[in-house]
Amino acid sequence: MKTIKSFQDIISHLQSVEEKKTVAVVWAEDDVTRSAVLKGLEAGIITVTFVGCRKEIEADERFAQYKSQFTIIDATDRDDAAAKAVTEVREDRANVLMKGLLNTDNLLRAVLNKETGILPKGNVLTHVTVAEIPELQRLLLFTDAAVLPCPTVEQRIEQVKYVTKIAHALHMEEPKISLIHCSEKVDERHFPCTADYMQIKEKAAQGEFGKCVVDGPLDLKCSLCYESMHHKGIESPINGEADALLFPEIESGNVFYKTITLLCKAQTAGLLQGAKVPVVLPSRGDTIESKFYSLAVASTI
Repeated sequence: MKTIKSFQDIISHLQSVEEKKTVAVVWAEDDVTRSAVLKGLEAGIITVTFVGCRKEIEADERFAQYKSQFTIIDATDRDDAAAKAVTEVREDRANVLMKGLLNTDNLLRAVLNKETGILPKGNVLTHVTVAEIPELQRLLLFTDAAVLPCPTVEQRIEQVKYVTKIAHALHMEEPKISLIHCSEKVDERHFPCTADYMQIKEKAAQGEFGKCVVDGPLDLKCSLCYESMHHKGIESPINGEADALLFPEIESGNVFYKTITLLCKAQTAGLLQGAKVPVVLPSRGDTIESKFYSLAVASTI
């Protein structure tokens, strides 16, 4: 199957799929959230369950022609909307959860509720970004830029599982996953994460993550540029063609995210993994396009 290399490829793929995913949208009071959802309806790639904000949605004339493709569940406030949207997921009536105009804490309280939430026992909640960078001419996955400050080795192992799953959903047959550090040397004393990387590579070699290539520690430039890897004399199966990057901690992941969007004009999609379904958790600064692409990626998994 042909590898998906752009967000437009994702949209085209979803348009070819007969069964559409249903997105539970929590408190779509703001125009940006509604506009992103509208783009999904216009593209014909999703159906929608709005939870809360009936007045705002019914007053938005743009949705009039899509009445057969969405429903509205009433909610008294943001917390009630979050709880009801999570119920839609838990009872298998929704396949994707999306945050609208409410604080992340409000939504995550419902997601993480031990009795009524949607985080399976033992799972790790982490953030994965999919980026389209013009220079690369392919999609690039990376984690974690938003949730886990300094992952444990167990959490890193789960991160590799998640990015591999998404990469396979994007038709990457054998994704190359690079374990990022400032150099290729293992230094357990000063950089404990590099010792974690050795465990992850061992598990990858044993087939624990399915079909993928995992190597590291590698610096960012060598991970994405064959010439840099060649000049440094580094031998690695990544070969300067990484499909996914695992960052050592949130600072480096977040800086990379902000850098590529500001200086490289990258388009991005972001979602939480680990819950029963993908959770689209946009930030206030995300564009309509970024939220739309996040919906598209979440609907692909």
